[in-house]
Amino acid sequence: MSQSTLNIIYIIWILSEVYLNRRLRSGSTDKKDQDKNSLRLIWIVIGVCVFTAVFTSHVFFLPIYHSSLGVYIGVAALILGILIRYWAVLSLGRFFTVDVTIREEHKLKTGGMYKYLRHPSYAASLLSFLGMGITLNNWFSLALIAVGIISVFIYRIKIEEKVLIEHFGSEYEDYRKHTSAIIPFVF
Repeated sequence: MSQSTLNIIYIIWILSEVYLNRRLRSGSTDKKDQDKNSLRLIWIVIGVCVFTAVFTSHVFFLPIYHSSLGVYIGVAALILGILIRYWAVLSLGRFFTVDVTIREEHKLKTGGMYKYLRHPSYAASLLSFLGMGITLNNWFSLALIAVGIISVFIYRIKIEEKVLIEHFGSEYEDYRKHTSAIIPFVF
């Protein structure tokens, strides 16, 4: 796969995230000030991790694979992550926002992919980032992306789950007991 094709895939991915960020923010009738600037932190950490990972992949030679198949595996993971993320967003419908908030008449979603994961959108994003890390073909770059993104998602999940527990109480507590957060059967 050529670098220009890979760059086009990255640009489409970035634009899809910018679209979600612009389109799916909380509104005037939503409970405000629950996000604790975690959305801003996510964007900063992603920017720093991606920039550092790309830079590192050009400076240090620590290959993950030695054939072009590795790039295709990374691209497949990235695209699958994008598709699953949009599926999660559409599945949650009007209750999905990019910032942590509770909407009017908010309902707890526990069916579909939410039956297995409490945060399938984060899981899908993580899959995309891991796919990107694989396309960089550098162990250190992949580790930077994985550690940075997982860390910021865990921070965000703690904020989000506190808000969900405050709003849904024991219903959310029971739901947490039977589902993983972002990695099935692990976390």
